[in-house]
Amino acid sequence: MEEVLLDKCPRVETERLVLRRWEERDLDGVIRMNGDPRVMEFFRSLNTPDEARQFLDIMMRQEEKHGFCFPVVENKETGAFLGFCGLNVPAYSGPLPCEPCVEIGWRLTPETWGKGIAVEAARFWLRFGFETLQLNKIVAYTAVQNHKSRRVMEKLGMTHDPAEDFDFLNVSVDHPLCRHVLYRFSADRFREQTNG
Repeated sequence: MEEVLLDKCPRVETERLVLRRWEERDLDGVIRMNGDPRVMEFFRSLNTPDEARQFLDIMMRQEEKHGFCFPVVENKETGAFLGFCGLNVPAYSGPLPCEPCVEIGWRLTPETWGKGIAVEAARFWLRFGFETLQLNKIVAYTAVQNHKSRRVMEKLGMTHDPAEDFDFLNVSVDHPLCRHVLYRFSADRFREQTNG
């Protein structure tokens, strides 16, 4: 009997989007996105083109290792690169307070903001994570000051417990972006929302 392997990052279409794996052709979009001060407001620095290349390489390696890594979001009509949104297994230099875990995250180009793109893509990946991958929980985290991203987490039905907030590993404790909020979504809560 042949073993059937589950595609953990299928190419899918939503109402307005294509969600897919990373490809070499995404480099120009990554350079623009990660070099935009509006997009990178809650990160320590902008990416140089070389750092954007490294970022793309990391995404592709993580995808190969885990089967998924913040899949690409593109405009269904035009094929334009819009950023990324999806599931990821965190791989930082030290453990996060929620590990082991699968996170959901997004980074999108400014022309998508305020149009529900992050919510549209994230809803697909939450359903996929709970129904197809059978995950028990999915987390999200961001800098305390990132209210736009926090609103997306709340629109998705994720919950925040201030007691779980933490200092991010890769940021010095005196840096204003050190403190992060942690949001959670359990499979039980997802089922309640879906069936309610």
